[in-house]
Amino acid sequence: MSKRLTRTTDDKWIGGVCGGVAQYLDVDANLIRLATAVLTVLGFGSVVVAYVVAWIVMPKAAPQVYAPPPPPAPRSQP
Repeated sequence: MSKRLTRTTDDKWIGGVCGGVAQYLDVDANLIRLATAVLTVLGFGSVVVAYVVAWIVMPKAAPQVYAPPPPPAPRSQP
């Protein structure tokens, strides 16, 4: 299965961009959020523009449905 860069619906704060990038890179989403915040505070205003562009361009991932496991089958008595 190939990896796709999508906005996450499960791990999002604003638009799901940082969560989607984290899933794609297989890292913790908080690291991506921290890097985004630090780069924004340090004066790299293009990070905000890149985030908004990514929010518009990246497709939204299909939500994952978490269903409980089925009950065990009844055991037949001999």
